[in-house]
Amino acid sequence: MTGKNSAQSARVSPIQKNATPKMLHINDVTYRIEGRPLFEQATAAISDSWKVGFVGRNGAGKSTLLRMIRGELQPDAGEVSVRKGRRIGGVEQEAPATDINLIETVLAFDLERAGLLAESETATDPQRIAEIHTRLADIDAHSAEARAAGILSGLGFSAADQLRPCASFSGGWRMRVALAGALFSAPDLLLLDEPTNYLDLEGAVWLESYLRRYPHTALIVSHDRDFLNRSATHILALENGKLSVSVGGYDAYERRRHEARAQATSFRARQEEQRRHMQSFIDRFRAKASKAKQAQSRIKALERMAVVAEPIEERTIPFRFRDPKPMAPPIVRLVEADLGYEDKTILKSVSLRIDQDDRIVILGPNGEGKSTLVKAISGRLRPLSGNVFKHKKLDIAYFAQHQLDELKAGQSALEHVRELMPDATEAQTRAATAAMGFGWEKADTIVEKLSGGEKARLLLGLITFHGPHIIILDEPTNHLDIDAREALAQALNDYQGAVILITHDSHLAEAVGDRLWLVRGGAVQPYEGDLDDYRTMILEAGKTEPGQRRQGAARFVDARATARSTSALAREALSPLKKQAAALEARIGELNAILPKIDAALADPALYDNVARMAKLQKERGALLNAIAKAEQDWLDALERLERAKSEIAPQGAL
Repeated sequence: MTGKNSAQSARVSPIQKNATPKMLHINDVTYRIEGRPLFEQATAAISDSWKVGFVGRNGAGKSTLLRMIRGELQPDAGEVSVRKGRRIGGVEQEAPATDINLIETVLAFDLERAGLLAESETATDPQRIAEIHTRLADIDAHSAEARAAGILSGLGFSAADQLRPCASFSGGWRMRVALAGALFSAPDLLLLDEPTNYLDLEGAVWLESYLRRYPHTALIVSHDRDFLNRSATHILALENGKLSVSVGGYDAYERRRHEARAQATSFRARQEEQRRHMQSFIDRFRAKASKAKQAQSRIKALERMAVVAEPIEERTIPFRFRDPKPMAPPIVRLVEADLGYEDKTILKSVSLRIDQDDRIVILGPNGEGKSTLVKAISGRLRPLSGNVFKHKKLDIAYFAQHQLDELKAGQSALEHVRELMPDATEAQTRAATAAMGFGWEKADTIVEKLSGGEKARLLLGLITFHGPHIIILDEPTNHLDIDAREALAQALNDYQGAVILITHDSHLAEAVGDRLWLVRGGAVQPYEGDLDDYRTMILEAGKTEPGQRRQGAARFVDARATARSTSALAREALSPLKKQAAALEARIGELNAILPKIDAALADPALYDNVARMAKLQKERGALLNAIAKAEQDWLDALERLERAKSEIAPQGAL
């Protein structure tokens, strides 16, 4: 029995023999694409009601396994089976562009309810009519519209939106409608493939909360580690063609993974030492009659000893962004700017500044104006009124998902780079292409054959090629796996220019951002809380009725601003002390950097032929050590003053 779908039962295997009912079995599955193995005797089992995050590198085969579960693909060997009689559901494509409104579109996803309602219109047999109404009551059909409206609201659709025809929404929003339909139909096994890719941060926060309460089993492919930490009860990992299931979120899985790798590496090292010792004995005593029996015994033991494979580390190619030349602050300033399109104003009276060391994360639901704001900052959108001031030599790199289509499909990464370096040699061009992550095996591959992640990497490399002063990223992670997202965060933290980030990935936002701007209700304001505060605001607002959510969110923002106003004043008061401590720490580093140079000069034997020069260096070294000691004491004194100031402020509730 191979590739069984939900209408067929699974054979009993050892992994199924426990008290918890199993929803999904993957037994000894092998599958190859063009000779490349995606699965090699992969085995896993998932129980009822588990919320399982499915992780693995891009291209590892996660989407392929989902297709096997749905019965669309058959494995080369082994079986994939779902418990008999259980419904499988998920999002396979966007909702159709019809004239039907969103509420009715979502209601139609529950095929049983729709069928029962249709049958109730024509049924004449009293017994069947009773059965229909009993079943409608069992599935809570009377509350269907309210449930559908609640799901749509959580995914960002207002009450007015829900009455609009589906055709009036873009493809990205219709994907949300399809997700709403899948959640509303509540299948026994819910399959979601990167559901947050077409959600904003607000939608992702709502979805992770919804999945935690979901009464059935869910299998979620995702590269958003915070989303997995908050919504998953288990992690299904696909690595090197094998599957493994572990309890907990992604961080717990990663910790166990690193521990297992460390143990395997340690065991392999001990085994290799044991093998070397045994081989040495064999080599020394094989020819001696008195030791021949012992030598033969060790030969057999050595042959029986299973070789532990060295753990395979999948290499993540780093991102690298060239640093810009320093520029006096502010590098961008918006003054009373109205932003929008033709006669439609989206944001009013925007007054903000950006410095070269800023790391800004822009928050707010889709449709509120986040992209409008960054387009105005980048110069792609002129203000309707007011001003946007920039340095004349300011270089801004702007990344948005739609720009992937601007890459030339028939050209390779090397050819794209060559256009930026027309006078460079072939070796220089290839070196620059390799620095973007496209070595000899990928540099000549045309764009249309690159993966989504590779296209995103190429575009990021091209737009930052000349060392921009600002990098603006509008949802940069949709095609990046977890390790690539970590590499992007590290590169952005190493980069010496300003970063402006719009993302649904809260882990990336927390890793990179140190300032938050909230775009809501036609305004842009600094957000005084942190991302945890913002998550709380979203969830608190979601508990109110849909018509009250904006007002509830606004009240929460006001409350947070009031609660943190004292903290803002405290940070301002502490700022000079922090700067003084940082300057002294930098001074210590500068002085310590000089010491090895003097020591190297004093270590030169030729120096002792010049007694005057040697005496001068020794004197300079003594003075330098005194200066280092004084700087360190001054630094410690500054830290003590800073801590004392903090302790004086903290009891007042400022920190």
